[in-house]
Formats: sequence, structure tokens, C-alpha cells
Amino acid sequence: MTKSKLFEPFDLGPIQLSNRIVMAPLTRSRATSDGVPKAMHVDYYRQRAGACRPAAR
Repeated sequence: MTKSKLFEPFDLGPIQLSNRIVMAPLTRSRATSDGVPKAMHVDYYRQRAGACRPAAR
């Protein structure tokens, strides 16, 4: 069986990602009328980012 690269670091232009797991930006229509994300979005994505860490399992 081939070793999966899912949890290996990945360079995306100038950004180094710690793994290849990504989540699309889904604000669920809660941004301001101008389309600007709110502070609650920071918490939302921070929670999800922590859930993807192998150590968090």
C-alpha cells in the first residue's frame, strides 16, 4: 500500500500548510450586508482547524 500524503506538509505558493486537509470558506450567509466576515467567523474556523489536528483525536 502506498503511503498517504494527506498529513504531510504542503507548500501553497508562499504559505506552508501543515497538512493537505482543507475546508472551503462556508460563512453560511452570516456575513455583513457588505459581505465582510464577522468576529464569530474567526471562532467558527478556529474550532474547525483544531478538530483537524491529528493530536486532537
